[in-house]
Amino acid sequence: MTILNVGAEKQFYINDSLIWALNQHTRGTVKDFPGFDARADAEALRKAMKGLGTDEQPILQILIGRSNAQRQEIAAAFKTLFGRDLVDDLKSELTGKLETLMVSLMRPARLYDAHALKHALKGAGTNEKVLNEILASRTPAEIRNIKQVYQEEYEASLEDHITSDTTGFYQRMLVVLLQAGRDPDGSINEHLVEQDAQVLFRAGELKWGTDEEKFITILGTRSISHLRKVFDKYMTISGFHLEETIDRETSGELEKLLLAVVKSIRSVPAYFAESLFYAMKGAGTDDDTLIRILVTRSEIDLLDIRKAFRRDFAKSLYHAIQKDTSGDYRNGLLLLCGGEDD
Repeated sequence: MTILNVGAEKQFYINDSLIWALNQHTRGTVKDFPGFDARADAEALRKAMKGLGTDEQPILQILIGRSNAQRQEIAAAFKTLFGRDLVDDLKSELTGKLETLMVSLMRPARLYDAHALKHALKGAGTNEKVLNEILASRTPAEIRNIKQVYQEEYEASLEDHITSDTTGFYQRMLVVLLQAGRDPDGSINEHLVEQDAQVLFRAGELKWGTDEEKFITILGTRSISHLRKVFDKYMTISGFHLEETIDRETSGELEKLLLAVVKSIRSVPAYFAESLFYAMKGAGTDDDTLIRILVTRSEIDLLDIRKAFRRDFAKSLYHAIQKDTSGDYRNGLLLLCGGEDD
């Protein structure tokens, strides 16, 4: 794999004639490992999995201590050196939640969301939680990339698969988000802010029944900076947070999706912090959500998510994971979390 540095903001990864522009984020817990040696890592992983028994510790330290791009290089070196597929070996040597975590970490970053959506739409029943989380929190550029990858990998339209699995206003909001047509951030038009806040107020609190279409259009197409102003103006006009109105005026999956959109617009890290909190609250743990968020945000904004978690729930994410999980699975999640926030 060749990496071309193009300024501070982007790198172009060239692999099998594919050029993919990936924004460089600095708020992740996982970064490129300095002094990286793919062959040495591949050899250490083979040693950890060869023969009777598996030594999980080096597997965790190597794969969680490397960036996603570096993991792909390790997998290539592993195949070159041993003629074996690293992911297949991980699947045969590990079990349960630890296996799921490590296989998730090995999935190429640009494929992850498309794969999660395909899995959420597969078979009987739809995992709306995954649809809501990904489509509410990703940027228009990320959603365009997801649609392209989905088409390439599964030779099918993501929109077609989603519309065949969903109905009603919920489906319509998902389709609006899939268009990736949100206005770019720019100068704020105070008149339009006032107008949108009034339209939402009349469509919900002042109306017998609810005009869901108005919520869908405004929340699905206006810019982030504009909507943050609309939320403030809505509070002034109505005396309610918009989330309270959505809770009262809508129900089911549409309500969950609209709330996810509003929370993501307010703050993506705070939205993920809340999702992680509820994944570990009460009896049982939603491990799928825990793994998905920690893996997908580990190179983007997991430090900001940790900060939001500490602020909003009066305890650290590290402590919550420590208390709610066990064994090598816990050790892996804690390494990914990247530290305590006292």
